[in-house]
Amino acid sequence: MHKTLLITGGSRGIGAATVRLAARAGYAVCFSYRQDAAAAQQLVAEVTRESGRDSGREGAPILAFQADISREEEIRALFAAAEQRFGPLTALVNNAGILEHQTRVEDMDGDRLQRIFATNVIGTFLCCREAVRRLSTRHGGHGGAIVNLSSRAARLGAAGEYVDYAASKAAIDTLTLGLAREVATEGIRVNAVAPGLIDTDIHSSGGEPGRVERLRTGIPMQRGGTPEEVAKAILWLLSEDASYTTGTILDVAGGR
Repeated sequence: MHKTLLITGGSRGIGAATVRLAARAGYAVCFSYRQDAAAAQQLVAEVTRESGRDSGREGAPILAFQADISREEEIRALFAAAEQRFGPLTALVNNAGILEHQTRVEDMDGDRLQRIFATNVIGTFLCCREAVRRLSTRHGGHGGAIVNLSSRAARLGAAGEYVDYAASKAAIDTLTLGLAREVATEGIRVNAVAPGLIDTDIHSSGGEPGRVERLRTGIPMQRGGTPEEVAKAILWLLSEDASYTTGTILDVAGGR
């Protein structure tokens, strides 16, 4: 029987790289996207085409589902769709996250903070809740794994740029540690990956597409990371190779 993985925010960047790698690893993958249906369907077609070519059989089981992770009812619908298509959940990757234009704390308004925390923190909490209800042996589940996406910003602070984003990711670190301890005897492992400066288009959302290049010399390895490098860390944490790893925040940051 195949393993079922749900990935939030899977249509681009780290999420899309994780979708590709998980499909190659044999997971049935359901991923959410918020707006860009064309990108989501293009990824579905790519994964289906690649897996069919490599195996000589029908393409990998994959589903793109539109959901805004800041909305509780859409989270419920996402989990229901994954189960209806592929059966019981095996694992969850909480990748969906947003940031807004670079600014100082003194210039942030309440609406911005509500948007950041609704998706990055509350949405992740609710996705974890839905996963635990399905995976926990306490609820009749068979166990599984959760990987949350944190950020090195949680410990660096992102001063003058994204202190709100950094604070939201610090909340994810605490959620990861607390939930891991809460469900450790219920067959669920909970870990996080904390990427550093990664070459994705999230930097364009913040108003500086060239941010990785600007900060590159401050990275001991002298380069930004790739989405694929982060995805490989996520897949390791999901795998049985990480069977004794829980409550861990794994930095993928080139030493920064």
